[in-house]
Amino acid sequence: MLFDTVWRDLRLLTLAEGAAPVERGAVAAKDGRIAFAGPEAEMPAHDAKRVVDGAGRWATPGLVDCHTHLVFGGDRAREFEMRLAGASYEEIARAGGGIVSSVQATRAANVDSLVSSALRRLDHLLAEGATTVEVKSGYGLDLETERRCLRAARRLAQERPVTIRTTFLGAHALPPEAAGDKDGYITRVCEEMLPALAAEGLADAVDAFCEGIAFSPEQTRRVFAAAKAHGLPVKLHADQLSNLRGAALAAEHGALSADHLEHTDEEGAAALARSGTVAVLLPGAFYTLRETQRPPVEALRRAGARIALATDSNPGTSPLTSLLLIMNMGATLFRLTVAECLAGVTREAARALGLLEDTGTLEAGKSCDMAIWDIESPAELVYRIGFNPLHARIWRGQ
Repeated sequence: MLFDTVWRDLRLLTLAEGAAPVERGAVAAKDGRIAFAGPEAEMPAHDAKRVVDGAGRWATPGLVDCHTHLVFGGDRAREFEMRLAGASYEEIARAGGGIVSSVQATRAANVDSLVSSALRRLDHLLAEGATTVEVKSGYGLDLETERRCLRAARRLAQERPVTIRTTFLGAHALPPEAAGDKDGYITRVCEEMLPALAAEGLADAVDAFCEGIAFSPEQTRRVFAAAKAHGLPVKLHADQLSNLRGAALAAEHGALSADHLEHTDEEGAAALARSGTVAVLLPGAFYTLRETQRPPVEALRRAGARIALATDSNPGTSPLTSLLLIMNMGATLFRLTVAECLAGVTREAARALGLLEDTGTLEAGKSCDMAIWDIESPAELVYRIGFNPLHARIWRGQ
């Protein structure tokens, strides 16, 4: 058997379901995919074009950021100052700030400038071992700007060695020109924007923000129905600021994920578990907004729901680009275990994007996406703050 590359003398945390760590392991790649991952002594007889000595380092799957808003214009540092002075998220939004202020800056930006600014944020994620990143639109709120944002997101995968998944989030906020007519705007999302973007192949999924300051469950159902009509899976910003039963709504529609979930109840947690919808927790927004209502981690555990973590990287409520920091926040703020945090940015994050068959674990047949770390134990990846021990990042075997 001829392999392209063999990494030997690695300690492996494959994150495969139920798999134990491997103290002396190896990973072999052929044509960009994993041909073998396991104990080095069990690797089949082979030749390799290249052999890399891991020197006893730990290897994990490449990290997966399953919820970002990387593409946008401008920034919202001024709103950060307002929050420090006591203004709430709702107060900032009602004063014309929040998402709408990013919409103005994004509408003024061309594709090249959107790509340039997003690459700076993406590079920080890649430098910490990310190999797959989801990018949402939602700062255009009209067809032309949403199209530009999704094209910019697709361009990121041409500029960097990374897997990019794009999500259309037209139902993110109400644009100023809608003059308060949420139903009318949702009609444009469903009948104008979504069909055009789906026809152009720019979206891998469709998302919505179901919240009092955004869109109602009924309006969200309309978006989900339109997505289904165009063969696109759905995701949902759910129960972040209040319990509108968004988790149950996402589960009802077989969503890939329900994200935020601070106000989700026991019934919602159980619904997620039954449907297989991944609970994506976003401690960056919880931290930035200085929230006090934690997501119902114990209820999610009892129900058997899958839990992922993501940066929610965005200009207003989670301006960060570090999955390592997110793991520490998940542990310290939400009381997740080390094992839950590590699975949350690999296996479960891949599941939340519908990509688990291709990435998220180190298993034969999957894309050879891997991170090699200078650490003594995997717990260091969660425990340390402001520390990047990445030794090597491998994407599709390279």
